[in-house]
Amino acid sequence: MTAPNKLELIERALEALAPLELSCTLCPRDCRVDRTQNEKGICQTGHLASVSHALLHYGEEPVLSGPGYPGPSRKHGRAGSGTIFFTGCNLKCLFCQNYQLSWFQEGEEAGDQDLAGMMLRLERQGALNINLVSPSHVILPILRALKIALAQGLSLPIVYNSNGYDKAEIIRRLEGIVDIYLPDLKYHDPAVSQRYSSAADYFHHAGPALLEMFRQQPQLALNDHDIALRGLIIRHLVLPGQVRDTWSVLEWIRHSLTPSVYLSLMSQYRPCFRAPEELRRGLTAKEYQEAVMRAEELGFESLYTQTEPFQDEEHLVPDFRRRRPFRWGGGQ
Repeated sequence: MTAPNKLELIERALEALAPLELSCTLCPRDCRVDRTQNEKGICQTGHLASVSHALLHYGEEPVLSGPGYPGPSRKHGRAGSGTIFFTGCNLKCLFCQNYQLSWFQEGEEAGDQDLAGMMLRLERQGALNINLVSPSHVILPILRALKIALAQGLSLPIVYNSNGYDKAEIIRRLEGIVDIYLPDLKYHDPAVSQRYSSAADYFHHAGPALLEMFRQQPQLALNDHDIALRGLIIRHLVLPGQVRDTWSVLEWIRHSLTPSVYLSLMSQYRPCFRAPEELRRGLTAKEYQEAVMRAEELGFESLYTQTEPFQDEEHLVPDFRRRRPFRWGGGQ
């Protein structure tokens, strides 16, 4: 029997998930609003997706953006990740560096055809993949747009770039549709996730969701140019004063998944938006080094690390009110 193709799988996923929009239970918040009537819950998103930017992004992990630096130019050997930044968010972290999108909804509503057009345009521009940032609350418009784009020839890997606050049963419906899972695993301790994201159940849902992602895509597969075709990369942002929780996150990944999973350990924290008092400072080099050392002690074989820590002038803190939100100039 022939395996179903992506279009068939999308049809099945839409059939299964569309009824959940009538009383929305697509994410762990279970707001139960009728999004078909543009009622809005915590994510503040109705029936259609809202998009801030769709651009070639050069600041992701090298297997997604392309190896090497400098510059947003294919002549430098960097095609970039075709990244679509959605507005709204189901988690609402107090310190979010993308608060202009997650809290303030600064973007424009995009119909399904418009969203499909963004994907196809990014492919024409030479994108290495379609990188969906904060997709959890807009999975239905994404699926509808993917159906249109695939029918018109879209052939790039699809990246599900989420905050990890997903339901495993929703992720299960994406099997065969998503090629690369790029989740955060932000917290392990319920008290920490409650304080910073009003989500005491964060790990209760994120853990099973990551296990399902791992079941679908257990190994990162690269092409001859070391660009990801499918697989899983787990991100974790080290927070000031929370190295112990980072250790718990790392230990869970090591023992529940495998030390060969690709792990991206990030140092780019900057105090933003409504960060509480204890987070109104940058991450220290010592804190980050302790996190890296623990990852190495646990035997992680594929570990991405960052500068210790980032300087203010570096490019990973965006301003989405600019046409080109990143300082290296990515935008359109």
